[in-house]
Amino acid sequence: MAQTGTEINRYVLALTGASGMIYARELLAYFAGRPDLELHAVISAPGEQVLALELGLTPGELAPGAVWHRVDDFTAPLASGSFRARAMVVVPCSMGTLGAIAQGAGRNLIHRAGEVFLKERRSLILVVRETPLSLIHLKNLTRVAAAGATVMPACPGFYHRPATLEDMSRQFAGRVLDLLGLAHQLGPRWGEN
Repeated sequence: MAQTGTEINRYVLALTGASGMIYARELLAYFAGRPDLELHAVISAPGEQVLALELGLTPGELAPGAVWHRVDDFTAPLASGSFRARAMVVVPCSMGTLGAIAQGAGRNLIHRAGEVFLKERRSLILVVRETPLSLIHLKNLTRVAAAGATVMPACPGFYHRPATLEDMSRQFAGRVLDLLGLAHQLGPRWGEN
């Protein structure tokens, strides 16, 4: 879908090799149901492995309507600040990806795109997934937060008493969509049941 003027409804979603592909699946399903939104996606090689292990899916099966970019393609539009998009979400975000973005040491398109979103002062949401956290992880988390990223640990809430993993993951994906400013009905809101 071509975007013109100031109304850019384009988003970037990157998947890396951390556990938590269920969250990415819910976000991609949301975008698949919204033809008014343009989604660009990229997945790392470890991300493809985790996607297959956790969900038994390939990237094409997960989001056939997305514009997929190769992780090793530094000529992709995502690598340039002139590529306009409202926000980028890395879900799940591995500690290796976090470290590369925090250090400005881009070794693939996901790292480079994250750096671009920071330097262009665009919304970058990192859904990190690791436990326990080392001092190096903690320093990298504060480094990206200081640079303007939103750090959102993959910590779903249980106060809504989710009955299934899908309930839990949809509620968490809804929290990400809230940060993106996108309307959704993915889960109940506290006090609005």
